Amino acid sequence: MIPILDSKRQYQQIANELEPAVLEVMRSGSYIMGKNCHALEEELAKYIGTNYAVVLNSGTDALHLALRALDIGADDEVISTAFTFVATSESIGIVGAKPVFVDINPDTFNIDASKIEAAITPKTKAIIPVHLYGQPCDMDVIMEIAKKHNLYVIEDCCQAIGAEYKGKKVGTFGDVGCYSFYPTKNLGTMGDGGACVLNNEKLKDRIIALRNHGGAVRYHHDEIGVNSRLDEIQAAILRVKLPYVDEWNKQRRAHAQKYNELFASNADIETPKELNNTYCVYHQYTVKVPNRDAVHKLLQENGIGAMIYYPIPLHLQKVHEKYNFKEGMLPNTEKDTKLVLSLPMFAEITEEEQETVAKTLIECVEKAKDCVCA
Repeated sequence: MIPILDSKRQYQQIANELEPAVLEVMRSGSYIMGKNCHALEEELAKYIGTNYAVVLNSGTDALHLALRALDIGADDEVISTAFTFVATSESIGIVGAKPVFVDINPDTFNIDASKIEAAITPKTKAIIPVHLYGQPCDMDVIMEIAKKHNLYVIEDCCQAIGAEYKGKKVGTFGDVGCYSFYPTKNLGTMGDGGACVLNNEKLKDRIIALRNHGGAVRYHHDEIGVNSRLDEIQAAILRVKLPYVDEWNKQRRAHAQKYNELFASNADIETPKELNNTYCVYHQYTVKVPNRDAVHKLLQENGIGAMIYYPIPLHLQKVHEKYNFKEGMLPNTEKDTKLVLSLPMFAEITEEEQETVAKTLIECVEKAKDCVCA
């Protein structure tokens, strides 16, 4: 079995650093929002290149509280992509706003920036570009549109820590950048975790208050907030891992190049593309293949842990049926959700494993051409 991700290998490499850090927290008696959380906020802000970072208990809360802090709510519209995890549109719905979906660029799977302006209405308040699979969006065009129409930009960087657009890390272009530290991420903890990064002090203070039941002062509650504090153990783990993330991302990029070479002569397998002046960190290495569902089934039968991210676009999910979004409204999105297949990708994967994955995928694509299940 070659898994989509093997987090145990990463743990084994740095266990001698992780275990003392966790043990120190256990012995300290301080388990929520202590010294590790505050230090992590400083280290994250420095790494990403913003004035501030606010750690939270998930990437979903990062998106949700960013919207709340910007006073986006009922009767507002937020433009985003339907080709992503539900947390993006879920956060829009939590604050009472309406998601407005724009089609993707089929080369990158990201929102097609050239189609955003046509979706803007008097109710539009923000754009949430998602740097899907670790691939940066076309931020110059997005920021130009946002400035022209006086819109907020909340970057969904949950799959893209360390990714860069024109030499700047994603999360530094918009009003707020949102990150997830779910265990499968390029920088993952051993539980849930997230963060907002930003440059505006007033906005930072608002998010801090919102994460702590809506109050900046203990037992003084100015608005309805949430409990989104990060655990000290998770922060300690992230502090150990953060200095490694650039090297792990370099290894992912090298593995992506290896896959590209292995599939170069196969016309049936379409490999990922990168925009000019971008640095993709390959949270996923995602190809397009014909008869995808049959290929996926065959891969699983042959011990290859490929995954489908994401099989049903958000505009066609039951959670959004009240908006009467119709099939056919996002043709590129709808086409690619039937083709995409993510292959095993993690910093520690071996060249031999990649060669096995590639050989097996090529064989499965050929077999699937005549497969009844296709």
